[in-house]
Amino acid sequence: MEGPQGPHNPRSVEEVFKDFRGRRAGMIKALTTDVEKFFQQCDPEKENLCLYGLPNENWEVALPAEEVPPELPEPALGINFARDGMQEKDWLSLVAVHSDAWLLAVAFYFGARFGFDKNDRKRLFQMINDLPTIFEVVTGIAKKQVREKSTVTPISSSKSKSNGKMQPRQSESLTKGSKMASPPKDEDESIEEEDDEQGATLCGACGDNYGNDEFWICCDVCERWFHGKCVKITPARAEHIKQYKCPACSNKRARV
Repeated sequence: MEGPQGPHNPRSVEEVFKDFRGRRAGMIKALTTDVEKFFQQCDPEKENLCLYGLPNENWEVALPAEEVPPELPEPALGINFARDGMQEKDWLSLVAVHSDAWLLAVAFYFGARFGFDKNDRKRLFQMINDLPTIFEVVTGIAKKQVREKSTVTPISSSKSKSNGKMQPRQSESLTKGSKMASPPKDEDESIEEEDDEQGATLCGACGDNYGNDEFWICCDVCERWFHGKCVKITPARAEHIKQYKCPACSNKRARV
């Protein structure tokens, strides 16, 4: 099993960015689709714990590295102690902020270690900055920002009113009322409009933008969109779901 500080040493800007995206995806998964599991592992009765994002898009809650100095920068220490002392959404937002800081620290640690020059650092930051932060994904701010910047989005263009509720527009092969959606292209739309629409919707699990020919599903509770692969829902399975609830909404319960 790969440890939180596994022997992963990307050397080019592209490799560092790939490492960044993998770790980011894992941490977003912990704070969204795997939030119940993450909550349980952050037991305040245990010692100082950290949330690690792994390059293979997985996550791990573990003790900090024993060696000093550690091979990589360490994430925020003791996230488990605050778990029961604040509202769950506030706690998750706090962990998200510290996770963003850690990801930047790791990326630029690699940049310094392997001698990135000014242009390499600038290019790396631009690539990172094109992605919404973990905090923006967890709190929903990323979705709001996209709506403010674009007057046309896949959500608005691919939904039509049905039974008094917003439903995704269906292709000929899909049944009416299904929550499945692959935001379709209109032949009379320009390429620029298509790019704006496809880039406007973010997956509530991984935070990535819409891509061509990807299967999406919308949660009936929080109305966030998810890649089917991120929430383990196939088109065939979706046809039999009358009301879809994402993992976070399904596992949500009152916290004292």
